Amino acid sequence: MDAAAPHVMVLPSPAQGHVTPLMELSHGLVDHGFQVTFVCTGLTHALLLKALRQTPNGGDTLEGIRLVPIPDGMADGDDRRDLCKFVDAVSRCVPGYVEGLIKASGAAPAPRVKWLIGDVTMGFCFQVAKDLGVRVAAVWPASAASLGTAFRIPQMIQDGFIDDMGFPKREMES
Repeated sequence: MDAAAPHVMVLPSPAQGHVTPLMELSHGLVDHGFQVTFVCTGLTHALLLKALRQTPNGGDTLEGIRLVPIPDGMADGDDRRDLCKFVDAVSRCVPGYVEGLIKASGAAPAPRVKWLIGDVTMGFCFQVAKDLGVRVAAVWPASAASLGTAFRIPQMIQDGFIDDMGFPKREMES
């Protein structure tokens, strides 16, 4: 790694639809001279390594991108398909690991992390980064329409179209 290159930590949500766009962004950052530390949960890390081994180079690394696994907070045998438990575990566990990685950055050969580019759904890590003097950029890796809809949910609840669980409360008028 080039010690003079600016260092960015990229933090996707642990789901393929979130990891893939942030990995593509990471490659773009490398192409523009950045060093990238791509932080993902252990299961996602294993899937990335498996995919790398199936490429023509067949290695465990990506040029300019350091892959770093962290725990997701779930115990062995826990059902990661239980979204409520999984999100709760990740939100409790991951910020501490992000903090540790940021604090440990700067040791040779990589420079200190200056920016955290994180999936919006990993926003519970943003304050940790800010408290350590790291700039934060939030990325929404899905469509603009889904983001717009998400921003309108409070208004749809207030207007009585859906309840606070997202279920319709009344028929839509045509």
